[in-house]
Amino acid sequence: MTTPYFSQRLVLLFSLLVASPAWSADIVPPPPQLAAKSWVLMDAASGSVLVDHQGNTRLPPASLTKLMTAHVAALELQRGRIKETDLVTISEKAWRMGGSKMFVKVGNQVAVSDLLRGIIVQSGNDASIALAEHLAGGEDTFAALMNQEAKRLGLADTHFVNATGWPAEGHYSSALDMARLARAIVIEDPEHYAMYAEKEFVWNGIKQPNRNLLLWRDPTVDGLKTGHTEEAGYCLVASSKHDGQRLIASVFGADSENARASETAKLLAYGFNFFDSKTFFKQGETVQSVAVWKGAARTLKAGVASDFIAALPKRISGEVQTRIVLAEGEVVAPVAAGAPLGRIELVGADGKVVMQAPLVALEAVEEGGFFRRMWDGIRLFFKGLFG
Repeated sequence: MTTPYFSQRLVLLFSLLVASPAWSADIVPPPPQLAAKSWVLMDAASGSVLVDHQGNTRLPPASLTKLMTAHVAALELQRGRIKETDLVTISEKAWRMGGSKMFVKVGNQVAVSDLLRGIIVQSGNDASIALAEHLAGGEDTFAALMNQEAKRLGLADTHFVNATGWPAEGHYSSALDMARLARAIVIEDPEHYAMYAEKEFVWNGIKQPNRNLLLWRDPTVDGLKTGHTEEAGYCLVASSKHDGQRLIASVFGADSENARASETAKLLAYGFNFFDSKTFFKQGETVQSVAVWKGAARTLKAGVASDFIAALPKRISGEVQTRIVLAEGEVVAPVAAGAPLGRIELVGADGKVVMQAPLVALEAVEEGGFFRRMWDGIRLFFKGLFG
């Protein structure tokens, strides 16, 4: 058992891939039917999908695309490849781009931080292309970076052709994938996430409001992004935090700017009314001691690589129990920190598994001395012989 310790991003990906249970109508009332093409409601902490209507349907994402544009730029800031104060020279291509604009001018030098706000708050196509060219040399190459990040996050129904969401063949995403992307933005880059709550941005004397109407209507909403083209309809990915619980709603294909806001609000209200997000084990917390053979220590501490959180119906949140299932076979040293030891299951009153997470070693155990290894080898022989 020498599996390397799970990284934060692998844990994020695992939680994104955990299947969410379908709750019966006697536990949770049916979710609202929205006037839209597809929609998803997700619990941000656990990644559990609470509502899914055509969530995997591939649709044009319009300016929701800019969530990935901004996310890739934020990751490059984290890596130190660029700085917020770096100046970006605006190309003629960026300046000439149609649609929503930040209104930068060709030849201007604009700071990365201002371009990010131009993308996130003003939905500027010109700002998106300028930042894409600065990061990758060209929009096509930047789109390849976007697709690499989509693959890392497990966005199976997403493919980007450009940095803006301008209609193009082969450019698509889904309500579920956009919810997953929004969750990654919230978890991986809380510093820049604050930009998504900004209601307006002034550039070159032009003040433009954030098109997310929920920022004005609901004080618990602090992001994320709108999108609209004739083909896509009106789209919105919104995030709201209430009493410590964060939900993400992704709605594609509403009929109007007002409809996308009101329909998204219905979805968020449903989630907060009927679900709780509960933490069962914290990262690094010892869940169980596990016996180790042939090691310098007789036992090791086992737990979860990241917080074990589940979104549960409020009616049953107090009825679920945790169950430890150890992997078959004995744990024999050496054991690396992060090595898989089994799983933790969340079990409902009906005995069904609601959610599960890997049980991992929280510490390393080296091989013991010669006599310890020899003695444990003898014990294991007779243990196997007599069961």
